[in-house]
Amino acid sequence: MALLVRSWNVFHGNASPPRRRSYLREMVALASADRPDLLCLQEVPMWGLEHLGSWSGMRPFPAVARRGLPHARLAGWATRLHNGLLRSAITGQANAILVGGGHDVEDLGAERVSDHGRERRVCQALRLDGSIVVANTHLGSAGAAQRVELGRARAFAEAHAAPGDTVVLAGDLNILAPRLDGYSAAGPGIDHIVVRGAGTGELVVWPEARRRQNGVVLSDHPPVELRVG
Repeated sequence: MALLVRSWNVFHGNASPPRRRSYLREMVALASADRPDLLCLQEVPMWGLEHLGSWSGMRPFPAVARRGLPHARLAGWATRLHNGLLRSAITGQANAILVGGGHDVEDLGAERVSDHGRERRVCQALRLDGSIVVANTHLGSAGAAQRVELGRARAFAEAHAAPGDTVVLAGDLNILAPRLDGYSAAGPGIDHIVVRGAGTGELVVWPEARRRQNGVVLSDHPPVELRVG
């Protein structure tokens, strides 16, 4: 097993700082250009889900976190008035795992990890090639709740793992350098990929120049990536 896993909070397709137009297509194309095995995305607007496959050439597996307007295309039209201002309340948001190559994939579904009454956060998971569980999540940003949500996300992923399976937990955890017993070291920021049951390289955080296109910085988060196995 040798996998390149990449994770990116795409900030609803916004540039940093936000502008009127969406750059979601450019982000997906950039993050998938070198054909990673797995691309975990967070804060994907609902209208963008139907395009992920054609923009990336990968197989998308989405998990809805928050629904916006009833019609995704109407929501997409509305946000084009000013993408930087009109975001999740109108378009909703989702996570998605994109799978490249000829990997065998089983969709394990998604589970809410945030308490009711708080913004809805979910963790989704896939089984890859029979022995690798990949989980993708975007946790809240409110103090102690983050640790609770992280524990639930970890438990959800591990519940699908058989003895000896590799577990990959990726996403915007909103926690600086979390420590998870039995997992590889987390990154320096709030976006992480941690692994249990397999060797890894060092987490790579993209420099700003790598996500800058025509003078525009894509997203307010850098992509992070990790080689597993």
